Amino acid sequence: MTEFMGKDFLLETETAKELFHEHAAKMPIIDYHCHINPREIAENHQFRNITEAWLGGDHYKWRMIRSNGVPESLITGKESSDYEKFEQFAKSLPRAIGNPLYHWTHLELQRYFGITKTLSEKSCKEIWDECNAKLATDEFRVQGIIKRSNVKLVATTDDPGDSLEWHQKLAGDANCPCKVVPAWRPDKAMKIEKPDFKDYVDHIAKLTGKTINTCEDFFAALDDRMEFFNKMGCRASDHGVDYAYCRIVDQGTLEQIFQKGLKNETLTPDEVEAYKSMILIYLAKGYAKYGWVMQMHYGAIRDPNTKMFKILGADTGFDCIDNCACARGITTLMDALNERDSLPKMIWYSLNPSDNAVIGAAIGAFQGPEAHGKIQQGSAWWFNDTMQGMIDQMTSLANLSVFGNFLGMLTDSRSFLSYTRHEYFRRIMCNLVGKWVENGWYPRDMEYLGQLVEDISFNNTNRYFGFNV
Repeated sequence: MTEFMGKDFLLETETAKELFHEHAAKMPIIDYHCHINPREIAENHQFRNITEAWLGGDHYKWRMIRSNGVPESLITGKESSDYEKFEQFAKSLPRAIGNPLYHWTHLELQRYFGITKTLSEKSCKEIWDECNAKLATDEFRVQGIIKRSNVKLVATTDDPGDSLEWHQKLAGDANCPCKVVPAWRPDKAMKIEKPDFKDYVDHIAKLTGKTINTCEDFFAALDDRMEFFNKMGCRASDHGVDYAYCRIVDQGTLEQIFQKGLKNETLTPDEVEAYKSMILIYLAKGYAKYGWVMQMHYGAIRDPNTKMFKILGADTGFDCIDNCACARGITTLMDALNERDSLPKMIWYSLNPSDNAVIGAAIGAFQGPEAHGKIQQGSAWWFNDTMQGMIDQMTSLANLSVFGNFLGMLTDSRSFLSYTRHEYFRRIMCNLVGKWVENGWYPRDMEYLGQLVEDISFNNTNRYFGFNV
């Protein structure tokens, strides 16, 4: 029987083992999309215990514990202690066979804490004490964890209205073990249908010192913020949209919609879609100008559980997969940008795995000489971030595009202990390529294959975004 999560975990062939151990394992990490707090990096935060480091804000774990019938008070409730929350995680985890959380958890225990025993109700107190003893040392402050993980760059997720004060402090910190840059996430600027839209417009006006009376004024103010982000090292935007769309309207119609939004008047779905389409088209010109990458995440049903949303708010583990038809929207948007000579480098992510082939085919229609794989399909995202989800996404991409140009893994996480997900991905990727080789589907040219694996693990991302680390 194969050892549980041993040296050759997930590596089923000799080719896979060589590719991982000789090539993938040594490559540094670029985390080009995540949700960690730059303030915690700047202040070199020290976690009070493993519950804060592991369970604080981790909706993946919350969702799994809820699915085991645990009361919310013992998951996110202020009335329960940190140990009680950790204990419920430890009790629930052994039942999650097949869930990537089981593998992620034990990779983190092994790589960061040197703990090879498995987490369960029986081992809970012992592991709690061992982890907390290490977290109490300076080595396990945030910057120490980043250094231990061999992370060269972190791109956080930031609103155009953010001051980026912590990024500015980090830029002058010679002791920080990695480069920390912002990524532009203008969701609030797009959500014209929300009651606080005018407040957001007023905030951007105050921040830029501009008077904003028209849509043109607002877009010009966003240009100012984009220039500031670019100076701070930003190399990517990120858009969370419900589905892919492109509804073109003239400037007069756009202005009418904008004014209705400022007055918090009811907008039709077509009007909302038109505004969001036009701001995407406008912003993409700036992305192309600065050489930024435009990331498009779509396909989530957000906060369907109204009762729990009222109690806990967004991003607490209640979202799910949507199944909107988006092929026309994807291609129409890229076509509109291409017609305007403002199609930037783009990465498309769908939460619905049924869209793998849709994206794989669509990106091939809009490639260009600006980069190897100018238009990309992103890594398996969120609910697809599983062993089988990664295999399916990579297989589809390889079938329909140029797999050697793939940008590999990102964490999309709020946890500093999640960098082992890169190792998890790399092992799965090496095993997939190893099978293709040992099945006789690709020649066993280990020099070339080793370079390909290193590129997908690190080099492609470094070149594509222009991070230069």
